Amino acid sequence: MALWPDTRLHRRVSFCPCRGGPVSTASTAPVTEAPVTYEYTPTLADHVVGQLLRLGSVVGSSPAESALYAHIVLESLGDACGRSLSEPPATPSFISDDHTPVEFSLAFRPGAAPGLRVLVEPGCTAGDLAGNGRQGLDAIREMARRWDFSTAQLDRLEDLFLPSNPQGHLALWYALELRPGGVPGVKVYLNPSATGPERATATVREALHRLGHRQAFENLPDTTGYPFVALDLGTWDTPRVKVYTAHPRLAASEAYALNRAQPGPAREDVEAFFHLAAEGRPPTGAGGGPEPRLDRRPVLTCHSFTDTASGRPSGFTLHVPVRDYVRDDEEALARATAVLTHFGMDPSMLRRALAALSTRQLSDGVGLIAYLALAHERDRRPRITAYVSSEAYAVRPPAQ
Repeated sequence: MALWPDTRLHRRVSFCPCRGGPVSTASTAPVTEAPVTYEYTPTLADHVVGQLLRLGSVVGSSPAESALYAHIVLESLGDACGRSLSEPPATPSFISDDHTPVEFSLAFRPGAAPGLRVLVEPGCTAGDLAGNGRQGLDAIREMARRWDFSTAQLDRLEDLFLPSNPQGHLALWYALELRPGGVPGVKVYLNPSATGPERATATVREALHRLGHRQAFENLPDTTGYPFVALDLGTWDTPRVKVYTAHPRLAASEAYALNRAQPGPAREDVEAFFHLAAEGRPPTGAGGGPEPRLDRRPVLTCHSFTDTASGRPSGFTLHVPVRDYVRDDEEALARATAVLTHFGMDPSMLRRALAALSTRQLSDGVGLIAYLALAHERDRRPRITAYVSSEAYAVRPPAQ
C-alpha cells in the first residue's frame, strides 16, 4: 500500500475527513520546466492520520482497519481537522501538554502484539465547555448507531457530568480500543468536578449508585481528588465502571495499599513497577535515607468495578506520569524498557511506535512518553500500558 504522507515534513497533501478521503494537490502532469516549490504546513488531520496509520502498521493492524478508525476519529474531531498546525489549537485540550486533542496508548501483554488505543476530545472546537460536552455526546451517540450499542449507562449520568454550566478542564473524552474486524471497544471519560470540585465526591458516589454499584464507593482509597469516571460502552466481555483517584507525594511503599481489588496484584509487582517507572531503579529493599516521593504531577490509580453484588473492584491500575520525573524521552524510554523487560514483554515494539510518532531525537524533548501504567485485572496476567503523545503543536523541552 502507499504510505500515508509523513506530516513531519512539508508536503503538499491534505486530508478530507468527510467524503472523498485523502486528496493530493500535486499535479500528475509531466514536468517540463523548473518545478515550483510550495511550503505546506500539515493540518491536524494530516498529522493524526499519519500517526495512526503508522502505529497500526507497528501493531499489525490491517491498512483497511486503520483507515476506518482514522476516519472515525477525524469525523468526531470535525472542524479541528482542517486547521493548520501553524495555528494554535482551537481550544486548549488537556489530553496532552501541548493541547493536542488526541493521545495514543499501547497495551502490552507477554507473548502478544500490543493493543493500540486512541484517546480523543471530540468537542475540542466548541466555544465553551457546555458545547464541548454536547458535541462529545453527539459523537458517542453516532458511534452507538454505527456499531449498534446502547448508551443507557451514559444516559443515566448525563445530568451529573454534563450540566448546563459545567466547570473544570474537560467535559467528555472517548477512547477507542482498536480491534481486528473494524468494531472497537469504546470508553467514555467524564469529569466528576463538572458541577464544582467541592461536589466531586458526591458525584462519584451518586454515579456508582445509579449504575448499580451501591457499595463501591466505600471500597475506594482515600484520595485528594477524582480526575475521571470512565464507562465501557459497546462490545466488552465484562463492561467496567472505572473511578480514577489522585495521590500526590506518593512513595513506592505506599502504592500497594491503594489497591482494593481481590485478588489483587502482587506487592512485589507493584513496588517493582513503581521503582522502575518513577525512580529509574530496581527495588533495593529498606535503606537508611528517607524514601523518595513523587512531588510533581501526582500518581493516579484506577479502580474498575464489574460486580454490583460485592462492591469490590475487579481491577486496579497504577499510573505514573513518567514525563515529570525524567530529563528527556531517552530516559523515559530507558525506564519503559526496564519495566517491559521486568514483566516479560518486548520493548522493541515501543521503540518502533515512538519512531512512528516522531522523527525527533528523544533527547530533544520530554513527554512523548507521558504515562506508564501497571494494570491488574482479575484472572489475567499483568498488563503494561505506555501512553504516548501526538505532539502536533509543540515539543516540551527537556528538564534542566
